[in-house]
Amino acid sequence: MNEDSKLYDDNADQITLTLEDGSELVCDVIAIFPVDGKNYIALLPQGDDPDTEIFLYRFEQKGEDDVDLINIEDDEEFDAVSDAFDELLDNAEFDEMFEE
Repeated sequence: MNEDSKLYDDNADQITLTLEDGSELVCDVIAIFPVDGKNYIALLPQGDDPDTEIFLYRFEQKGEDDVDLINIEDDEEFDAVSDAFDELLDNAEFDEMFEE
């Protein structure tokens, strides 16, 4: 795992997203990781729905408690970020096998 990458545990930080309809969605931070010199964040909406999708955003820290989440509009960028996140998860699972 890259030293700039971080997977979070069950006591993860949370971010509240404001959706287009004005409703709010509380998400757990799963990981923050770099791709091509930019930082990205993976968010998992809270709840019991097993089909919940993970949200990926470009991530910019604006202060200690202030962040900007930027939608990934470009398909190539999204594919690269998605692949990096999948690799991050695969590495974490591999590491867990040897910690037991």
